[in-house]
Amino acid sequence: MPTLPKSLFWSRTDTAGSEHAIVDDRESVVAWGVLLAADPVPYTCRYQLTAGADWSATSLEADVEGADWARSVRLEKAEDGWRVRTGEAGDLDAALRAAGHPPAGLPGIEEPDRLADALDLDLTGSPLFNTLPIRRIGLGRLPVEHARRVTVAWVLLPGLVVLPADQVYTSLGPGRVRFASDTFTADLDVDPDGYVVRYPGLAERIAPR
Repeated sequence: MPTLPKSLFWSRTDTAGSEHAIVDDRESVVAWGVLLAADPVPYTCRYQLTAGADWSATSLEADVEGADWARSVRLEKAEDGWRVRTGEAGDLDAALRAAGHPPAGLPGIEEPDRLADALDLDLTGSPLFNTLPIRRIGLGRLPVEHARRVTVAWVLLPGLVVLPADQVYTSLGPGRVRFASDTFTADLDVDPDGYVVRYPGLAERIAPR
């Protein structure tokens, strides 16, 4: 019997928020998701992610909206690198300043060539995006304590600024993965398909009752 797309729901543990993603990984990968968070200002992010059968990311469309502002970003992998398009309405930076936070800056990235080495995508606050490198490098089949460095195109929320970032994934045995980026480290619990079950300090997956 053919498998159905996965419906995955996470509750944020670092702030009031959640993520719901519908993922079809039966051939190539297509995911549709909604992220909600209260900080640094309340926002809703809707996204569509695609990746090849090898789990290398191929595109991301993300739309974020809050009170009297909205932003969008489109990333598409082409033969000559990542193409990035953005849109903006209202004034997110004014909303951030009013809430006592620094401005986000312009969405996107001025020099897309800086993303040339990125095979994966990351979206702030989303446990789903950790699955891309976990599956692409076959981390579940690697020996314990085997580490792999990856370069991602990191999309920051809520501003949709895009940055290149280096991350390290380390196998800790069945169902356990260590994630590290700069000085941050977290030991993730993942299911047999590489989807995050528990991300300490960020989110926990909620099973249907």
